[in-house]
Amino acid sequence: MEPGGASQRSGRSAETCWRGHIVRQLKHRDRSQNAMFQDLIRFYTQLLEKTSLTKGRLSRCPSTYGGASLSSLLQQNSELKKTTGELAYQVVELQQQIGSKECVLQEQRARLQEEESRLTDAFDERQALQGRVEQVKVENRRQKTEYDALLERQSRVESRLREEKVQEEHKLEDMMYLKKQAAAHMNICNKRRSRARQATLQKELQTAAKSKVTVDSSSSAPSSRSTSPKADPQDESSRRAPACLFRSVSATSQRNRASFFPSLHLFERKRRSYSVSLEEDQLFPVGVCLSARVPARALQVLEAHEEGINAVRFSFGSDLLATGGTDRVIKVWEVRAGSLTHRTTLDGSTEGITCVEFDPTGRRILASSYDRSALLWQLDASVPKVTLTGHSRKVTAARFTCIPHQVVTGSQDRTVRLWDLHRAACVQQVEAGSYCTDLVCSESSIISGHYDSKIRVWDQRAVSCVQELPAQGRVTSLDLSSDRRQLLSCCRDDCLQLMDLRRWSNERVCFRAEGFKCGSDSTKAVISPDCSYLAAGSADGAVYIWNISTGSLETRLPDKHRASISAVSWSLTGEYVISVDKSRRAVLWSDI
Repeated sequence: MEPGGASQRSGRSAETCWRGHIVRQLKHRDRSQNAMFQDLIRFYTQLLEKTSLTKGRLSRCPSTYGGASLSSLLQQNSELKKTTGELAYQVVELQQQIGSKECVLQEQRARLQEEESRLTDAFDERQALQGRVEQVKVENRRQKTEYDALLERQSRVESRLREEKVQEEHKLEDMMYLKKQAAAHMNICNKRRSRARQATLQKELQTAAKSKVTVDSSSSAPSSRSTSPKADPQDESSRRAPACLFRSVSATSQRNRASFFPSLHLFERKRRSYSVSLEEDQLFPVGVCLSARVPARALQVLEAHEEGINAVRFSFGSDLLATGGTDRVIKVWEVRAGSLTHRTTLDGSTEGITCVEFDPTGRRILASSYDRSALLWQLDASVPKVTLTGHSRKVTAARFTCIPHQVVTGSQDRTVRLWDLHRAACVQQVEAGSYCTDLVCSESSIISGHYDSKIRVWDQRAVSCVQELPAQGRVTSLDLSSDRRQLLSCCRDDCLQLMDLRRWSNERVCFRAEGFKCGSDSTKAVISPDCSYLAAGSADGAVYIWNISTGSLETRLPDKHRASISAVSWSLTGEYVISVDKSRRAVLWSDI
């Protein structure tokens, strides 16, 4: 049965009850008032009857009465008239009272009608509210059903999440175990190859020592080298090095520039380790830039990777270039006559590459990865030689320190770690307090940029923070000048800041330009090798170059990138600038 019908029936029954009550009140009032006037009416009727009888008697037999009787009758008649008048007056008063009572009754009836209308409106409103209550109850039941379903779904999802976490931990443990086994196997193989090469070299040295060499004092150096093909390569390099390393620079300038490059090894030395073979068995000259060229045009535009490119770096000899992208590989390119030629591809990372760097010899490449590790490759090997694992989140920066066979890494897990490549193990770990975005290394310090808009300086010997420098925004990259005296920072406030490391007074020069915008939290900016210019890529796909001495924008290189530029690198010879973007494009720039 419908709720509305029940409400109507209840309203009708209430209305019938009110009407019956009013009728009963009226009947009661009629009975009570009629009883009040009943005696008066009966007495009045009796008087009228007596009066009529007396008049009849007098008219029928007037002689039978005496004078006294007539006078008494007249007196009685007058008294009756007087009584009748009083009774009539009382009747009039009672009629007036009845009229006033009827007015009151009419007012009460009007008020009763008003109350009945208000009661009807109240009943209608009550029915509407009851309908709304029913709707709310239905909606509450529906929402309760959905809530119960969501709770059940949440419990299932949480259980699945716990299972996935357990599986992830198991897989991570399995992966770490497999990596350890692979690293141990690789170390054994490298040790065997090293011993074989050492034995071969010893045999060659013994053969060379047994051979007879005739030295003519009048002969030139080339002829003596031709007569002894097994001469010591270090002697040969000592004769050739000054000419190829420093061109026509004076000895004094050579000594000064050598002090500016304390971390650059002019020649590789042969070293052996216990578990990791890190070989340095060839001479590698380092070029010196006296004056960097401001690029003016694009020499080559190529699609370097299958996905976006995150990092790029020239080697110290400027003849090689490495790019790393989200496609999980590092590609090595040869730079010849203003063009890039693909040389090799380095695999081994399970996720995207965030940072790449050559060692000073140009024979090894260090990279950081989203897979929470840092990897080290030999240039001629496609698989990593060393894998450094231990960070709990992605590694954003990995750099060679000035100490041989030691690297430093920074990660999103808010730690900075120092690694020994001999043992492939972490030797120091510090809590940085914020997500580390980039690192650079000087002679005795490690400088890190962070997401909390601070630059922290660490003592490399104790790995402790010695100073915090505030930045104007989240730091996206750091770069040291070639003389290790100036530090460049790029921040998300679209500003490049250059500070002198010899003055820790927070005095810095800001470089801005109209249209320049830092495109991401990992945008990399660089200082030119002659410390005269700054270069950075913008979100609009253009390369901006500032003049340090004037503080103004030197040039803007547009129209070659179709996405935000993620990194730039300047060759140490000062001849080339390379820029890469998120749309897998690399552009080689020069003034040629």
